[in-house]
Amino acid sequence: MRSLHQHKRRRVRSLSFATLLSASLAGSYGLAHAQQESGSDGGKRAATSIGQVQDVVVTTGVRGEQRTVADSPAPIDVINGEQLQHTGRAELSEALARLLPSFNFGTNIAGVNSVIRPVSNRGLGPAYTLVLVNGKRRHNAALLTNGGGDSSGVNAVDLDTIPLSAVDHIEVLKDSAAAQYGSDAVAGVVNVVLKNASHGGSISVDYGSLYGGNGDLSNRKIAGDAGFELPNDGFIHVSADARKRGQSWWNLPATNTTVYSPASNPKNAGWNRDGAHNGDPGVEAYNIAYNAELPLQNDITLYSFATAGTSNVVSGNNFRRPNGLATISQIYPDGYFALNNASSYDFQVTAGAKGKFDGWNWDLSSGYGKNHVRQYSNLTINPSLGPASPTSFDELATFQFEQWTTNADFTKAFNLGLAKPVQLSWGLEQRSERFSTYAGDPLGYINGGYIFKPGDQAGNPNVGSPASVGAQGAIALAPQDAANIRRNVQAVYADAGFYPTDKWFVDLAVRGEHYDDSAGNTISGKLNSRYDLTPQIAVRGTVGSGFRAPSLTQIGYAQTDNRTNINPVTGAVGPSLSKLLLNDSPLARALGAQDLKPEKSVNFGLGVVLKPTDNLNITLDAYQVTIKDRIIRTGYLFGPALSPLLQSYGLTGSEWVQYFANGVDTRTRGLDLVADTTTDFGRFGVVRWNAALNWNRTDITSIKATPAQLGGLGANPGGSLTWFGYSAGGGIGELTSAQPRTKLILGGRWLLRDFDINLQTTRYDSYLWQTTPTLSYKFGAKWITDLDITYALTKSIKLTVGAANLFDVRPDKNGPGDASTGASSFYYGPSPFAPTGGFYYAKASYDF
Repeated sequence: MRSLHQHKRRRVRSLSFATLLSASLAGSYGLAHAQQESGSDGGKRAATSIGQVQDVVVTTGVRGEQRTVADSPAPIDVINGEQLQHTGRAELSEALARLLPSFNFGTNIAGVNSVIRPVSNRGLGPAYTLVLVNGKRRHNAALLTNGGGDSSGVNAVDLDTIPLSAVDHIEVLKDSAAAQYGSDAVAGVVNVVLKNASHGGSISVDYGSLYGGNGDLSNRKIAGDAGFELPNDGFIHVSADARKRGQSWWNLPATNTTVYSPASNPKNAGWNRDGAHNGDPGVEAYNIAYNAELPLQNDITLYSFATAGTSNVVSGNNFRRPNGLATISQIYPDGYFALNNASSYDFQVTAGAKGKFDGWNWDLSSGYGKNHVRQYSNLTINPSLGPASPTSFDELATFQFEQWTTNADFTKAFNLGLAKPVQLSWGLEQRSERFSTYAGDPLGYINGGYIFKPGDQAGNPNVGSPASVGAQGAIALAPQDAANIRRNVQAVYADAGFYPTDKWFVDLAVRGEHYDDSAGNTISGKLNSRYDLTPQIAVRGTVGSGFRAPSLTQIGYAQTDNRTNINPVTGAVGPSLSKLLLNDSPLARALGAQDLKPEKSVNFGLGVVLKPTDNLNITLDAYQVTIKDRIIRTGYLFGPALSPLLQSYGLTGSEWVQYFANGVDTRTRGLDLVADTTTDFGRFGVVRWNAALNWNRTDITSIKATPAQLGGLGANPGGSLTWFGYSAGGGIGELTSAQPRTKLILGGRWLLRDFDINLQTTRYDSYLWQTTPTLSYKFGAKWITDLDITYALTKSIKLTVGAANLFDVRPDKNGPGDASTGASSFYYGPSPFAPTGGFYYAKASYDF
């Protein structure tokens, strides 16, 4: 049984993560709580605490032997919970992107894609970074990525379902780790470690507002956590938060006025050409979490942790013009902005036991998670139903993802006569996954066949034309698109870490996985090493192979999108069905689809760790990740050459179709440079400085040949048989140019008596959104500055004021939009930072 002294030490260690900064970017915030040490020597005491930064213990990327940030063989950042609070925003995903140079935050903030915003890491999408909570795999969300710079169709983990108040710290492994943790860890690992204190806690209240715009600009949040003792020196720590973000928007004027000629559409003469309902979606969310341990006799400890939450989201969409094919004048005479609503619940619970037997440390656990999302709309129409169309739909589509993971892990140190004992680890994993979709209200997806009549619209521009089909601004699933797909995965791994000499560490890992679907069997390996040349200089490197199994969403999701399409060849605008086909459907196979197979990757990393003085830390890490058989969404296939085939499968022949395929090979190269130091100004306080830079570039090294089935269809005037190329919704440009090439973060944290002042500026490089080989939209580089000032009223009460994006910087405006629908989706493109501008906030917190 642990002593009371050990019990108290656990609490102190938890606070150290909230007061220290990692050796990399996190270093700039390592002075938390030092403001309580006011007085003439307060700066010296703060400086002393900063010197312990390198001693922060990490568990991600290594097994068995505990390691600190300073001697990690792989690049790793540690972000403590207080740092996340200093970002000012309420969501975990955006907070991480503000703190880490290699992370970018997908900000497609219109329509269904705003519910879960993907986070990219090292130039690779959310599918390539594994998320853990307390070292255990986190379940995925149910919604597909289809925008914000990622249309690959994977279902990313929704980080925002984890309450910030529950987070003790986050360990971010910036190294491929598929051989250690399995599929999805190609670009790295994010391990969220929950608070583990057995007493004390905090309560905080936040209020903030966007600088300008329309709608509800306010954000409100209340959060709290508390620790309680359990028998035998155990603990349970509970956390909760409730947040509400208003729906806001900026209606952006179209830049191409020719296509909105008042002469052809008289009602446009009084239109200010606002076309895009871009802005923050409205969110009302409630999250809770707990983390608990109960020591028993015989060195056995029971543990459990869980998170649960619900949310309701309302998102704006593009303007449906008064004279467009999507507007019925009897319902919306002046046009309308369609809304997409989503209601979701999410939970994951994990329970296990750990202990020691015959020198082996063992850990047995099992966890189940579910994410459920229902999409509906409170303001839209199905134009093809004419004036009889409903203006709201209670259910348009429902998505659900479930995951049950069971692990057995074992590790032991063996003395084999080397410089240090050999650490041998091995383990087993069983994972079951299930993805389901459910059809919605038939009125949301049927084609009512309405034809525009004289008097329907001013100027009668569309008389005789069919109206657009399907609920606007939403996904509406039909029964034939419903999915229910599951699979089981079994894995075994082994990991050995040893020291050939006192200064040289080597780690070898191998992992095999068996999937009971088309992914089949995979084996990955990794060699990781570090050599300390001197106490001030170390080199480290990695070489390994990895894999990413096809997501269930890529295998089993189908969708019939009733919308207006623009022919990329003729420029003609008209309603049509856009179908995302099941990969194994007869029609997809007739168009060349094959079983999806795992993406195979090879990664190299080489870095140097420098500590020229006790007060200066520098790390420089280069990396390369090559991915073979990367899964992409094909281009839309349509036109007269395709019509007979489509008709033979019961369609009309006018549909636009696509499917998922192993389509390209890519190579991503990059560099992470991180530095931090501290300056003691005596009675004027202490400043912690940090700088971090990420450079990365992704190139397509090979595009798979167009399937023979498409090549044999013959002439296709006015259509497209481009299997993979440039497109407005993804394609080549999305993989290679839609993210900034560089991201630079410069920051400083100044502690002066009872004040804690944080200033950070981030430069996002320019990026391109390419829609055709010759047409691209460029968005220039931007500097985003964040500032917050905290005053310690007492040792327990703190008041904070701050600004995220202090100078209200927005991305460049670009793109003419769609002449028929008024859509202006290229105004901001896939912006790597929130395009909603400046956010100003105040916060009061009480620690007990």
